Amino acid sequence: MRTYWNYNKTLRTLDEWQPNCWTQVTCPTEEDEDFLCEKLGIPSYFLDDIRDKDERSRYEYEEGWTLIILRIPYVKEVRSRTPHTTIPLGIILNKDICVTVCNYETNMMIDFVSYQQKRGQGFTDSVDLTFRLFLSAAVWYLKRLKQISALIEEAKRSLDETIDNEDLIGLSRLQDSLTYFITSIRGNETLLSKLKFKLPVDELDADLIEDVTIEMNQAREMTNIYTNILDSTMETYASTINNNLSQVMKRMTSISIILMFPTLIASIFGMNVLNGMEQWAWGMPLIIVSSLLITALIIWQFRRIEWL
Repeated sequence: MRTYWNYNKTLRTLDEWQPNCWTQVTCPTEEDEDFLCEKLGIPSYFLDDIRDKDERSRYEYEEGWTLIILRIPYVKEVRSRTPHTTIPLGIILNKDICVTVCNYETNMMIDFVSYQQKRGQGFTDSVDLTFRLFLSAAVWYLKRLKQISALIEEAKRSLDETIDNEDLIGLSRLQDSLTYFITSIRGNETLLSKLKFKLPVDELDADLIEDVTIEMNQAREMTNIYTNILDSTMETYASTINNNLSQVMKRMTSISIILMFPTLIASIFGMNVLNGMEQWAWGMPLIIVSSLLITALIIWQFRRIEWL
């Protein structure tokens, strides 16, 4: 799907492509790719790189064309091992051409357009648009991190009541999401530091870059904090599980030892061997009382050392 935006002074849609407009392409079809490659002349391998969901944040310059790949947060609507992940957003620039390509429909881009329309100021140029996309990505990382924090707290409250495999698996998946986040944020920071010297930056852009840097630093620090909290939480619950297992095994071992002595006495006197008690009327009661006394003594000893 293609949308043409005139971003001079304000952000409004256009019926067809014009020079110096912003072409927003979301979930590109074959027709969209033909338009980008044939009419605008964008190198086809740029689109191939953007299509790769594992493509890292980077900058590339080829015969007047500039490709910027920015990693942005994305939440999968369907159940997944990593519901919170990151995807590539491609920004393609060349003189009077400004194109963004994303193979997923994201809340970030919808919010970005809505927010810019509310501002009613548009963009000064394609460079301003590029850095505002960086700023929006940093802000959305912070939003997603808050959601992940809420999910961590919810899982911890549930695990405090009873340790459930589903909650532990959920925490593990959030740990994977944080790994994707921290890797993408660091890549975006490195990319931003390079673009400051590659793109024509004016005074307004310099102020914007400073804001982006602050937001990205905050997102990186928050990701590190939540990662440490999650690591500590997982280690705590792993220790709790091991301790519970140890308690169960200790109790089972104690019960086995307690039952072993009556079984031993019954086995000895139950053998088909003469022992002098075959004709004694008190033989059987004596064996039973002896078994009970030994069992009681062992139980008392185990309770004294807190094994039961």
